[in-house]
Amino acid sequence: MHINITAQKIGKDHETYNSSVTDYVNYLEKENEGKHSELQEHFFDQSNDRISPETVISEIDGNTKKLKKRDPKFYSIVVSPSTKELKHINNDPALLRAYTRELMKDYAASFYRDRKVTVDDIKYYAKIEHERTYRGFEKKIKANKPYLKRIAKLNNDKAKVERGELKGSAKKIQREINRLIEKAPHKINGKLVTEGMKKEGFQTHVHIIISRKDITNTYSLSPNSQHRKNVTILNGKEQKQGFDRNKFFDAAEQRFDKIFKFERGFIDKYSTKNLYRKDPKKFFAIVTGLPTNERELVLKSLHKLNIPTNQKGVAIKLFQKAGLPVPTIPMNKVQLAIKAFNKLKKGLKKAIEAGSIGV
Repeated sequence: MHINITAQKIGKDHETYNSSVTDYVNYLEKENEGKHSELQEHFFDQSNDRISPETVISEIDGNTKKLKKRDPKFYSIVVSPSTKELKHINNDPALLRAYTRELMKDYAASFYRDRKVTVDDIKYYAKIEHERTYRGFEKKIKANKPYLKRIAKLNNDKAKVERGELKGSAKKIQREINRLIEKAPHKINGKLVTEGMKKEGFQTHVHIIISRKDITNTYSLSPNSQHRKNVTILNGKEQKQGFDRNKFFDAAEQRFDKIFKFERGFIDKYSTKNLYRKDPKKFFAIVTGLPTNERELVLKSLHKLNIPTNQKGVAIKLFQKAGLPVPTIPMNKVQLAIKAFNKLKKGLKKAIEAGSIGV
């Protein structure tokens, strides 16, 4: 499960999001274009399955009493189940809607306030999407970029040869193009992965638009609070404030597991990832203490995720304790794994600081 919480984009270069949720709602409507009404996904909330985009815009834009000009008017939560999780529920949007409604109860319970916050206090609208496309910053796009650049030049040269503007063999150039396509690291059905191309497999995810103000337009409920639990003085009175993201993220996966009877492995748990980020030594100590079969599964998962240890000696000990033959691991691959670990550790830190998790 991957969950990302972001505030409405405001300020320089984001003026389109300053005053209205319209652009974001229109963006979320893109998958419905050209589809029969029965095949379209609609906005929903805690009790309604079909809410019009116009209603979402009106309700979110109209629920901003006493917010300052540069305060976010709404927040976005993107809930992206893993391929394993989607397969477990047969990629059923009805089940995902039911899960989202339960998830929002956990979201409300994660606020630290003087009064109990429940899902009935939250004004939100959610929408399911089934597709994702590759974006320019993704690893597969970056890895293919040198090949795409070279192929583009060769295609241009080939066209010039065919027009008689350049000497050479069009067939020879085409063979080189074919060779580069074959050599490129990332392809879908024989075609190079490019920006804007649809991703394969289950890509179903949920976008949730949440008003900054509660449903009565009275209280501010921000999940971007820097504190899990904090007490401030307002007008001479103590006031509780805060949002516990760890509590919410933990609850998100536990809720999924409970509803759908999903068996989540040790390495797939948010608490495991959080421990890894905060205390790598303790994380690996727990890994080495797992039963042999589970430890081997974890080590294999770590290998797939490029998460070895940052110390070569500890990595070797882990493999030894797991009963894996260390001599079969070339030293250059160990060094590459260590390099990948350091990059991933840095990436995890940035992701969690930005409010996203992967569980």
